[in-house]
Amino acid sequence: MGAELEPTNGSDGMDVELLAAALRQDSADLDVYAKVLSVSLVESLPPGAVQVERKRSMSDRVAGREGTVTSLDVALGELRLGLRMDRGRPIGEICKEVRGVVLSRQQVGLDEWISALARGLADSAASSARAREALQRYLGG
Repeated sequence: MGAELEPTNGSDGMDVELLAAALRQDSADLDVYAKVLSVSLVESLPPGAVQVERKRSMSDRVAGREGTVTSLDVALGELRLGLRMDRGRPIGEICKEVRGVVLSRQQVGLDEWISALARGLADSAASSARAREALQRYLGG
């Protein structure tokens, strides 16, 4: 992706809009987008922060392919972000979870989900050097 995060005037010190634009890249083809995003996040974030579910057809199994991404769950502190594919349509969900208890749950569209993911990643990066390094790896910087 090749973008670098630059400090902004915001309190979190991260350019959330730049990050959101990087996350939106290639979202026109939802199957490809879900696959690329899931792989990128799994490689960039700490183990266990991203859960990916896939549906594997018989031809996927025979060919040794991983299958189609059907859901993606990202845990960023108390923020839980879920993205599910339902008949080719993305359904986003933003949850606030404290000690395993969901305090709020909101269904959102893809753009709002991506913006929430960008804010969550930027907030994590602002509070943790490890998270910032992971975010820089994701952006290719």
